[in-house]
Amino acid sequence: MTYFRVQKGQAPVRLASKPRKWVQRLGQIDTTDMSYARPPLRYVNFQLRWLMALSVLSDLPIILLAAGQSSRMRGADKLLEDIDGIPLLRRLADMACAVTRGSVLIALPHPPHPRYQCLDALAADRVAVPDAHEGMNASLRTAVAALPKDAPAAMLLLADLPDLTQDDLSTVLHAVDLTSDTLVWRGATQDGLPGHPIVFSAALFREFSTLVGDGGGRDIVAKAAGRVMLVPLPGDRARRDLDTPEDWANWRIGRK
Repeated sequence: MTYFRVQKGQAPVRLASKPRKWVQRLGQIDTTDMSYARPPLRYVNFQLRWLMALSVLSDLPIILLAAGQSSRMRGADKLLEDIDGIPLLRRLADMACAVTRGSVLIALPHPPHPRYQCLDALAADRVAVPDAHEGMNASLRTAVAALPKDAPAAMLLLADLPDLTQDDLSTVLHAVDLTSDTLVWRGATQDGLPGHPIVFSAALFREFSTLVGDGGGRDIVAKAAGRVMLVPLPGDRARRDLDTPEDWANWRIGRK
């Protein structure tokens, strides 16, 4: 038999063994400061709903956008820049695979392309974007169309954010409440400026099919105005991207 400690105004806490003092009748809770009881049904239902929601969040797919041209890098590829011995793209792909049991879809230029090589042996889906030159929204259209049909939401992650950590991805994922009216959960700087990653509810997926240009889904976020939750992350790593060789050189100096 399982026993729980019940404090007034708090959820029951499971006990390892039978307490010295406990309440016999199912569902009975003493209104004094402390008592012991089997949990009322409402707490059991709440716990089951919480566990089911946690399982769903652990299975959310993640889209990693990595089909850009690095046009400002003067011949270099910013997604293959080395960070602690690992290409930036592989680093972010590894983090995405670590925080979800669901699909990880990596939007890439049409092969052959050097970015495919850094993803060898990674359990992720490579999604070729033949019209990647059109802009970021081509990647969004293609990748969202490739999502599992039953996905209740999906995380969108840019591949050029070198300061993001695995904990940051987990923080945004665990802020998601699919029972709420919120449609977008968005990583932000500690000062509240919106950034990445972003989780979109499935209710918005159809909007991606008509995107054109290089807006990166800004129009979709704008349509969800009033139903967007910002999730603060430390510093400015939700927004810091490095687009030029000078950006990378200065960033490396700052890390020393």
